[in-house]
Amino acid sequence: MADRVKEVAVEEADRLKHLTTDAARSGAYLYPIRGIAYFLSHKSLWKPLTSKLAPTMTLGLGITTFMFVFTYLPQAAVMAFTNGPLAAITAGLLVLSESSTLFTILSKTFLIDDALIDTFDGVLLSKNTTDLVSEGRQVKAGGDPIAKLGKLVKRPLEKFSPKAMIRYLMYLPLNFIPVVGTVVFVLLQGKRTGPVSHTRYFQLKKWNKAQQEKHIEQYRGAYTGFGVAAVLLELVPLASIFFAFTNTVGAALWAADIEKQHITREGTAPKLREQAKKAE
Repeated sequence: MADRVKEVAVEEADRLKHLTTDAARSGAYLYPIRGIAYFLSHKSLWKPLTSKLAPTMTLGLGITTFMFVFTYLPQAAVMAFTNGPLAAITAGLLVLSESSTLFTILSKTFLIDDALIDTFDGVLLSKNTTDLVSEGRQVKAGGDPIAKLGKLVKRPLEKFSPKAMIRYLMYLPLNFIPVVGTVVFVLLQGKRTGPVSHTRYFQLKKWNKAQQEKHIEQYRGAYTGFGVAAVLLELVPLASIFFAFTNTVGAALWAADIEKQHITREGTAPKLREQAKKAE
């Protein structure tokens, strides 16, 4: 039994090593960073964010206050056994991380879903992929990319995923393990977040579930790299709403590059670094 456990552990470690290597080589982790620069330099893309700023900030403040009042002390008590005198600090950081994640899930589900779709489609229009966007919504003439967005014809079917929340709660105890646990937590979250970032792209491409899964599995490392970078940004307290939009911009830039290079089926990963450098 012990030998079997050791064998499985070695296999998982080897698989994780290859995944991490592929993620680093792909260069997809650059897109969330490029998304920040592109968002800041294109003021028309600010409209969806500013229209939702007041309710999202109120939600964020309420969640953070609630989490500190009801969860800080219990978690600090538990972490005292693993982190010693640093428990007060690490527990505070953990609560901020939890608050940020909970805020991101709730805001994306109930407040900013349509705004994120507008942002994604607006970036695609700004990158001259109008034909792709027209598969999912009406596109008007003239104006800036956001002003061109018409009525939605298609939208992602699932706003809230109970499985995602369950996975998050399952992975959460990893944070009680100093350093290593947090790294594994972010990696696992990133592995899920990467493919989710292209949900709108897959929909516009009219791919069925089998086609999506084939594409994701083929470029698992690239999607994990993107997801890890996106998760790290969205864990920043009080700024997660901003990074939710810039990550969406980064995902759209990546999708536009895939379309322009016509490499959806062949060679996506090897050229990602070159594509990222070309992203404005």
